[in-house]
Amino acid sequence: MTKIVKNQLSQMLAKFTIGAAAAIIVASCGQSSSSEDEKINAEYLASGGDGSNWAMTGFSYDEQRHSPLDQINESNVDQLGIEWFADLPDARGQEATPVVVDGKMYITTAWSKVFAFDAATGEALWNYDPEVPGETAVKACCDVVNRGLAYWKGKLFVGTLDGRLVSLDAQSGDELWSVQTLDPASNGTITGVPRVFKDKVIIGNGGAEFGVRGFVTAYDVKSGEKAWRFYTTPNPEGKADGEASDSILAKASDTWSGPDKAQKGDWRESGGGGTVWDAIVYDAELDQLYIGVGNGNSWNHGVRSAGEGDNWFISSVVALNPDTGEYIWHYQETPAETWDFTATQPIILANQMVDGEERKVLYHAPKNGFFFTIDRKTGVPISAEPFIEGVNWATGYDKETWRPIENPEARFYKTGKPFLALPSALGAHNWHPMSYNPTTGLVYIPAQKVAAAYIPASGLDAQRKKLGFNTDVSNAGFILPDDVNFVRAAIAATTGQLVAFDPRTGKAAWTIDQQTPWNGGTLSTAGNLVFQGNALGEFNAYSADKGAKLFSLPVQSGVLAGASTYSVDGKQYVAFLTSKGGAFPLVAGYAGGAANPIPSIPRLIVLKLGATGELPALPEPVKYEWNPPEQFGDAAQIADGEQSFLRYCMVCHGAGAVGGGVVPDLRKSGTIADKATWKSIVIDGILKDRGMVGFSSVMDETQAKNIRAFVIGRAEQAKKDDSAIIAP
Repeated sequence: MTKIVKNQLSQMLAKFTIGAAAAIIVASCGQSSSSEDEKINAEYLASGGDGSNWAMTGFSYDEQRHSPLDQINESNVDQLGIEWFADLPDARGQEATPVVVDGKMYITTAWSKVFAFDAATGEALWNYDPEVPGETAVKACCDVVNRGLAYWKGKLFVGTLDGRLVSLDAQSGDELWSVQTLDPASNGTITGVPRVFKDKVIIGNGGAEFGVRGFVTAYDVKSGEKAWRFYTTPNPEGKADGEASDSILAKASDTWSGPDKAQKGDWRESGGGGTVWDAIVYDAELDQLYIGVGNGNSWNHGVRSAGEGDNWFISSVVALNPDTGEYIWHYQETPAETWDFTATQPIILANQMVDGEERKVLYHAPKNGFFFTIDRKTGVPISAEPFIEGVNWATGYDKETWRPIENPEARFYKTGKPFLALPSALGAHNWHPMSYNPTTGLVYIPAQKVAAAYIPASGLDAQRKKLGFNTDVSNAGFILPDDVNFVRAAIAATTGQLVAFDPRTGKAAWTIDQQTPWNGGTLSTAGNLVFQGNALGEFNAYSADKGAKLFSLPVQSGVLAGASTYSVDGKQYVAFLTSKGGAFPLVAGYAGGAANPIPSIPRLIVLKLGATGELPALPEPVKYEWNPPEQFGDAAQIADGEQSFLRYCMVCHGAGAVGGGVVPDLRKSGTIADKATWKSIVIDGILKDRGMVGFSSVMDETQAKNIRAFVIGRAEQAKKDDSAIIAP
């Protein structure tokens, strides 16, 4: 009989706490032997082993997300069913890939929480809550997410949203040590996955939009003591940091301030950005570490460094010595980046035949829309070709200099004119994992087509503030006109694709068009399968060679993260998380979620051949009747409220105040009817523990009142137009 385990939050919180003495007994009796742990780390992390474990977020050090398991294959995948599932707390973005070691599954969830299960039965083993302060949410650009954890010799490592790196005992969930990796007073956060190698654990951070200087830090796995640090932008004070990056940043500073070290641009105030918020990959073959570096701050290169210099190492792949953190090489994919084209998207290591010679390469499909094949020894590109159609900021790359051949209109700060860019800041490929099948030679990319207008900032958008994005790009580029046909056309044009890209030819072997962007990461298996969930609540399987759809399972909520697969007692399983969240549903208004009213259900689902489990029925949807309070304020006050909303509120509550189904849609909120309640939330911060801080440090009560007037106007507009825009 199929086992369906519904692990409700109340069950997990009720589990007793293991005392210190008991923890020692359990750890010595129940944990994997030291020899087994050595095998897991030496064999499974290096090669993936036989596939019974999924020992790290990308399966093994090469991060190909390809499993050798083939019990589930193209001939029987349609027999997959739900074996067990676990309901999780916090209906926010769930972006982690389940890690499975020795029959135990470990996941992270929103707010950096960790849960452990029996991988075969779904029995809840333990949970860990780092108790991240709710007010930290205002520092997170793209939801309170966490993308996973690392396993090493019986220990787990997880980064927390408020900047801690925590070591846990994998058997009991007890905290072993915790270290604060960044200044708590800064706007830095951690949402990415730590990586572990050679008894070191390395982590970066996010926060470039808010004004954070990027770096990665390696720590000793036993003690948490810092081993080395590498900064990705120069010291704003023009001095050495006493870190591994000092020697190369002396040279890099010339690309920010010019050879004369003139104090040009605002990067000295902002820190320059360049945060390493996700891509960190260890190359066990060459004993090198690769980091993908994020965007600059300000986004606007004309403001950041007065339009001068390439600004090393933003939007670059950088190779480091894993023992010392010293610089080896770098390749800058988007020199003088000005569109939020990060290089923090997943990196895959592989071998590829090039002109009759096998080369050690890395594959990278960053936000800017070009797929890069780079020689891992030298850092010199082998190819750079677009992986989606319509890329318009550049026509290609010069094969001698490997610099982009830019469209002059793309440098909006030079022309002074808006530039409608594809891709936009949300990227042709964002954080969602891609995978590689060595048999087909194809890379499976969760791609997307999301356009936006870049306009030089003015007024409030051009002022640097403590809270909110500081990009020096006008937020007006995200506004859609109040025209039903235009909005519906924009929604229809905002789409996704599953791209099976062939690095050998520089072209897609096949593609699957998808109705929405922000779909799940991919998983490849030796069963000639590619698994991917999507934002519409389906979990699908395709043939890896041809792209034929072989399996589809309705799962009630979106699938953002990549799946993993493993085996226990000779049975293969597939596991993934569901939810709705992340940057796109938060910020993109109608296109980001309002037009996709699927609920946000945080859940772990595990599949097996022949299983027949069912998810609980969804409640009947409740039709909302628009009844906004009476409009107040004149045109100038409402316009002021709109500017303040765009500056401080849009990144969570959506363009045009159109909620995407993750946080409250303010147009429907009862708080807009009561000025005292509105003030207590927006200014006084009475909901800070739930993630909504007060904004008294950056706005006064008049600005807050004008935002309320603007939101009421948007509710009145919704009463007239929403049913026509969001048609079934």
